[in-house]
Amino acid sequence: MRKSGGVTVVDLSGRMTLGEGSGVIRDTVKRLVESGEKLIVLNLAGVNYIDSAGLGELMGAYATVTSQGGALKLLHVQKYVDEVLQITRLYSVFEAFSDEKEALASFAKTARA
Repeated sequence: MRKSGGVTVVDLSGRMTLGEGSGVIRDTVKRLVESGEKLIVLNLAGVNYIDSAGLGELMGAYATVTSQGGALKLLHVQKYVDEVLQITRLYSVFEAFSDEKEALASFAKTARA
């Protein structure tokens, strides 16, 4: 986890599945929001697989952040995860970026809108 300006970037790796770190993302995001961090990027560069439990984790994290007036965005979505997000139409919920600078800059654009 690292900060860039007012944005927290959470670097994730491994598989997002039931039983493998279940609840870690949601708990991490909840702690961040409770400590006042409301602009969050989940860097999925190291995540190569996601199942329905992993999607639930992402949705739970998104709900936690947005219910507090924040924003959560995705970065470096890998091929399989990208396909799952497309099939489930979750790209209508999540904004995703392939470039970290663009992801960070997008928060300033969101604030101006």
